[in-house]
Amino acid sequence: DPYLFTGTIASNVSMNEEEADRTRIMQALEKVGAGPMLSRLEKGIDEPVVEKGAAFSSGERQLIAFARTLYSDPKILILDEATSHIDTETEEIIQHAMEVVKEGRTTFIIAHRLSTIQNADQILVLDQGRIIEHGKHEELVARGGVYAQMHEIQAKV
Repeated sequence: DPYLFTGTIASNVSMNEEEADRTRIMQALEKVGAGPMLSRLEKGIDEPVVEKGAAFSSGERQLIAFARTLYSDPKILILDEATSHIDTETEEIIQHAMEVVKEGRTTFIIAHRLSTIQNADQILVLDQGRIIEHGKHEELVARGGVYAQMHEIQAKV
């Protein structure tokens, strides 16, 4: 689950930057799909965030964290189980946000939910710390190895 700081949505996105650019904050939130969430909040980006964001759903916290990523614009991004604590309906929104956040940067995604990584340029399958398979989603499914077995199991659920 993403970590949110006590403050406001704006201060979470800007990581408490002294002269935060409110327009950039709004743009980042809109790009990741947080617009509907903001529109229902009385104070918008000035909505208080308390207790690590307990008032927000897991998906909403993830969107705020993704907006933080866009705002800070890192060259390398590591996402660890970005869709693990969300329902399937919210997963679609998060998947879109992930595509936006990944754009223009090197991204490593650690995932057990294979739908999260199907569009990756390269997938590495690890077993006990060793790479046992690698390739694109279609290639790995066609090979019939461990990845294909995991894909088949998850497709049935």
